[in-house]
Amino acid sequence: MMLAGVLAGLALGPAGASAEEAVTLSKLVAGMPKGDQQQIRVLMATLKPGETLERHTHRFPVTSYILEGAFTLELEGRPPVTVRAGEAMVEPPNVKMIAANRSATEPLRIVTFYVSDPDTPFLDPVH
Repeated sequence: MMLAGVLAGLALGPAGASAEEAVTLSKLVAGMPKGDQQQIRVLMATLKPGETLERHTHRFPVTSYILEGAFTLELEGRPPVTVRAGEAMVEPPNVKMIAANRSATEPLRIVTFYVSDPDTPFLDPVH
């Protein structure tokens, strides 16, 4: 609920567009934190061409918006998903995954929104 408010606030631009007109992604999710307080993190990252992140999981859903390039996510037991600039996706909690920039020439710039219990690590490496 709080994440939706944050995202709606970000979507409203100076031109006064309604949140409905500016929605890039709307999705019902399970696994959100249920404590009295939640920590909201907005993280920006750049992956170099060909860069791959370690296999990992997240304890809560992660919402990602691609600013530049293409983001490929390999979720265990599912076909790879590629999300391009201007698109968003929700990564499910507690699923092993590998994230990558499969381009040989273009960097990937991504902004990630993470709502969690306070002091929860953003990711947990899987070995």
